[in-house]
Amino acid sequence: MASEMVMVDEIPFPLQMAKTKPLSLLGHGITDIEIHFLQIKFTAIGVYVEPEIVGHLQQWKGKTGAQLAEDDDFFEALVSAPVEKLLRIVVIKEIKGSQYGVQLESAVRDRLAADDKYEEEEEEALEKVVEFFQSKYFKKDSVITFSFPATVSTAEIVFATEGKEDSKMTVENSNVVEMMKKWYLGGSRGVSPSTISCLANTLSAELSK
Repeated sequence: MASEMVMVDEIPFPLQMAKTKPLSLLGHGITDIEIHFLQIKFTAIGVYVEPEIVGHLQQWKGKTGAQLAEDDDFFEALVSAPVEKLLRIVVIKEIKGSQYGVQLESAVRDRLAADDKYEEEEEEALEKVVEFFQSKYFKKDSVITFSFPATVSTAEIVFATEGKEDSKMTVENSNVVEMMKKWYLGGSRGVSPSTISCLANTLSAELSK
């Protein structure tokens, strides 16, 4: 099982990854941008979640993937379910870490401000995340991993690039952690529509079993 892979834009993602327990690949996709009619792909994404997530989403049983993809309440429940989640993000097009940090910062800050949760503590926690990425250079095939434990509102961010020792940090502000999850898993506002659609289809199939 562990050796099976799913290819996402020519980048292999294992079907399972283990943090404290085995997590299954439930969704994958890419982030991209269109410039002058050209599609520029930036990252490939794999979303790993404990299979028990299905037990927390029973009220959506019988919905199609297309219906789930449009349902922000469904993704709200996915984000807040007390199961372990892991995002594996692989760089396709190299960029400076500072560029990624700025994208993350503005997405998280906008969501916090919209929910009236952007206070000094959140600003400080977010600044540390931006600092963490500031000095990095995202070469092709570098990997960023966001790990979210089942019950504690923290996140571990790990950055790995060829031949270098992994650097990591922990985010302890629960509001910032929640919005980082929502940046990638936020339904219609998620950064990667292809990932949201894939997650919706996979979970629709799992719920109908």
